[in-house]
Amino acid sequence: MGLNPPVGHSMSKPTVLVIDDERDIRELLTITLGRMGLMVETASNVAEGKQRLAENRYALCFTDMRLPDGSGQEIIELIAAKYAETPVAMITAYGNVDAAVNALKAGAFDFVSKPVDINMLRRLVQTAMRLAEEKKTEPPSAGAAKMLGDSPAIQELRGTIVKLARSQAPVYISGESGVGKELVARLIHEQGPRSGPFVPVNCGAIPSELMESEFFGHKKGSFTGAQVDKDGLFQTANGGTLFLDEVAELPIQMQVKLLRVIQEKAVRPIGGRAEVPVDVRILSATHKNLAKLVEVNQFRQDLFYRINVIELRVPPLRERREDVPKLAGRVLERLATDNGQPPARLTPEALAALLAYAFPGNVRELENVLERAVALCENNTIKPADLRLSPQTQAATGAAAAPIEDDGGEDEGEATGDGGLDSYISNLEREAIMKALQETRYNKTAAAKKLGITFRALRYKLKKLGID
Repeated sequence: MGLNPPVGHSMSKPTVLVIDDERDIRELLTITLGRMGLMVETASNVAEGKQRLAENRYALCFTDMRLPDGSGQEIIELIAAKYAETPVAMITAYGNVDAAVNALKAGAFDFVSKPVDINMLRRLVQTAMRLAEEKKTEPPSAGAAKMLGDSPAIQELRGTIVKLARSQAPVYISGESGVGKELVARLIHEQGPRSGPFVPVNCGAIPSELMESEFFGHKKGSFTGAQVDKDGLFQTANGGTLFLDEVAELPIQMQVKLLRVIQEKAVRPIGGRAEVPVDVRILSATHKNLAKLVEVNQFRQDLFYRINVIELRVPPLRERREDVPKLAGRVLERLATDNGQPPARLTPEALAALLAYAFPGNVRELENVLERAVALCENNTIKPADLRLSPQTQAATGAAAAPIEDDGGEDEGEATGDGGLDSYISNLEREAIMKALQETRYNKTAAAKKLGITFRALRYKLKKLGID
């Protein structure tokens, strides 16, 4: 039986459902949540929890992992399938991170370990309530609109980002150098309910001897040069998101320590006597194949499973070629603003060359190519020769270029915002398409091949641009 009488839909206060067979846990959560101004209903088993869910709508649900008549996993899967608007958090036994990972994969918002840390619990609840409010007021794709492109690949990526932003599960962002992995991580953070900062760190840029201090902080006098207390990256990101870029570059010993922090949600600064609780969402990325590194014992398998609860692949530019004109237009507009002059113009032949290029360096390479072309071109008009594209990576060969090594720069990938680009980009596309059609005597299949796009994409463009 619950500790409180059932609460109907008419109640003005948000209501939380707690499903746990331990009376002490139910009472602790009821008192803590009540002090936060929330109503609480409780259930002691799976059957009772399912009945409550069928009768009422809740702002948040907590469920224990082990229940007398089943598993909390059943509750999580039920909520994910039928009550997706309700965030659900798993209550796990201390150190049972495998169950927490499985819960996150099934759709849990977050997890809390026994014994329950009250401060961590409060932060989790506040995050969940913000998420519920944002769902009511913000269009689901508002933040993801910052990612330029209309290709099916980028539309699917935008939709996935919106879904992942609602969870607190660790996300591993995979993709070649230059595709925009940091931009994806920022969008996941910005569209989520976390009020803390987004803290990006390039794991390959920190000297190994300073790594532990950078991540976990240190106390004054703990080593030579430690003249003041210093917070680490985990404390800096508390309440927010820590983005571990190039996570494959972490030394094995650091991987062990990172795994422990993720499991225990606490750090011990160098020279510190006590652990400091941290509430941080982990997003990670690398252009390397982590699964293969695990196979050759260069990356710990247990850490791989912890950070790879959900994998998100960012497509290379060659898989979204129809986005090239819009991306190019945005880059040229940004360069014009920086240089204080009108945007450079791509000739139809230059745009066709870009569309036919495989871009092994992806969006970052497109930016570099256009920046160089703007500097080289005459009369503010970019011709194919100004692009200086390598003939070995032309898309016409049909060979996908191999990913290049990361140069250590920021992986922002794409510029944001459309501005007044639509007509400018449409004119570029129209010129390139008309030229290709004329050169192929209006053979659409041949024109599509010449432009480096599919016949279906060309047909879509013809309709969009009103070309008969």
